[in-house]
Parts: sequence; structure tokens; C-alpha cells
Amino acid sequence: MQSFFDSVIEFLGPFSDLIAIVLVILGAWLVNRLAKIIIRRTVGKIVSGVKKKRGVNDTQMLALRSPLESVRTVQRARTIGQVLENIVAVLIFVITVMWVVTIINPSFLASLTVLSAAVGAGLGFGAQKIVGDVLNGLFMVIEDQLGVGDEVDMEYAIGIVEAVGVRVTQVRDLWGQLWYIRNGEIQRVGNNSQGWNRAIIDLAVPYTVDRDRAQKVMAEAAEALYNDPEWAEHIIEKPSIWGLQTLSAEAVIVRLAAKTLPGERWSVERELRARIQDAFKAEGISLPPMNTVIFNGPNGMNLTRASGIDDRQAQQREAE
Repeated sequence: MQSFFDSVIEFLGPFSDLIAIVLVILGAWLVNRLAKIIIRRTVGKIVSGVKKKRGVNDTQMLALRSPLESVRTVQRARTIGQVLENIVAVLIFVITVMWVVTIINPSFLASLTVLSAAVGAGLGFGAQKIVGDVLNGLFMVIEDQLGVGDEVDMEYAIGIVEAVGVRVTQVRDLWGQLWYIRNGEIQRVGNNSQGWNRAIIDLAVPYTVDRDRAQKVMAEAAEALYNDPEWAEHIIEKPSIWGLQTLSAEAVIVRLAAKTLPGERWSVERELRARIQDAFKAEGISLPPMNTVIFNGPNGMNLTRASGIDDRQAQQREAE
């Protein structure tokens, strides 16, 4: 029997390095798979625990019926799980490559100091952006700036976060286009999925219409939406009229605001506009032509809504 094993070892001798490399690669694949399974099961237990605690079965119902902290816990657990999977995969890959190189060249470890210096120099001069991407991505997840499923504004792209990687964040915009944004390039994050949102309606009311009457009609339409059982879960507080927002030569701008669940302001705004339009029609209130009506834009910037004329012409007419 001993002679048999000796003959097998002698036969496999020339292929020992190749076999060792195959075993290392296979082992790395198995470890990576095992790590992913453990991470996904851990995330799954966290999500299931939150759902069980709140008495719901799916994430959509959790978002509608549970406190915002519970929803954020689920989103953050999934995001951190995704990032951990990427980190583990990168570490296993680096270790596997070093191990394989050591098998091929046993003196590799002896020259590791020189290699480390070379790698350090390479990172210092050629991989600064990559290191910045990784660090920025980790801090964004740790600080809970965003999570998978969040509706965000990243300046470069506005949409839903589909994946948060170690180096790149993926955002799907309104038109279905998938944006790959390097984490190091993200200077600001506007998150519509944390805390609450506010639906804002700026309505132009002509001078021929009594402003108090128009505000009353707007408030009644908004209150009807707030009391509608189908929309009650989307609106946190009763809508309110903030009053006169700005003036123009043709109309006054009245602002209505409603506090909504995160990510629901767009649907609430659309429904509010539709109901206010129907209420104005029923009351015989007409809206002014949108020629030179001035609205206040973001950060106090004036925006001109012109019909048949460009903004410069509209501003000149407004000045006259």
C-alpha cells in the first residue's frame, strides 16, 4: 500500500504546484460563498425580526405601517450587507492572488517588503482616487447617508439607489437609466427617504378672484385628500395654507404645504393639483394665463414661466 501512495506522489510530483493552485482557488471560492451566505442570512434575520416585531410580512407594508426607524433599520442592514459582501470578495481575491504567487515563486515572501514599498508608491501616486472612493463609500454607509431603495439627489444623478458598492454607487433615474457614480465624486447627498418630505403647491390666483376664497377652496380640497382613507397613510400632518408667496403683474402666488411620508411627496403633489383643479372648476374660479407669472425657485431664485416668449423677454416686460 505504501508503494502505491509513493507511486501516486511520484506521478503527481510535476503537477503539485498546479494542484495546489487549483485547491487554493477552489477554497477561496468556497470561503467567498460561505461568507456571502452568512452575511445574507444575518441581514435576512435582521429584516425578518423587524417585520415580525411590527406584524407585517413584506417591506412595502412595513414602509406604510411602521415607524420610520424600522424602515431605516431594514434599508441600512441591506446596504451594509451589500458593502460587506464587496469588501470580503476583494480581501479574498487579494489573499488568493498572493497565495498563488507564493506557490509559483516561494521567494515571494522574502521580497514582500520590496513589493509592499512598490504597492505603497503605486497607491500614493496612481490609486489616490480609488482609495478616496472606498473611504467615502464606507463613511456614507456608516453615517447612514443613503441606503438601497432610497430616493436621492446626488447632483450627478437623481433617482433610486439600487446598489452601494465599495467604489461605485448605482442610481436608477426617472427614465430608467442606471447611473454609476464613483463614491469619491459624491460631494452631497439629498435623501428623500429619511424622516419626512413636504409637498409644496404654488398656485397662481388672478387679481380678479378673491384671494381668501381661493385659499379656502384650496384648503378644503387638501383637507378632503387628508381625510381620504386611501391617502391618509401617505400624509403625516393636515395640509396648511402658508399664504401669499409672491406677486406678479398678473396674479398672486399662494402656497399650500403638506407633510408626507418619505418618498411620497411627488404622488401627493400630483393628487393635490388634480383635486384643486377640480375644486376650482366646481367653484368657477379660473386661473391666469402663464405669460409673466414669477415663481420663487430654489434658494430664492426667480423663475419665469413664459408662454410664447423667452425668459429674457419676460424679464424685460416685467421690468417695464
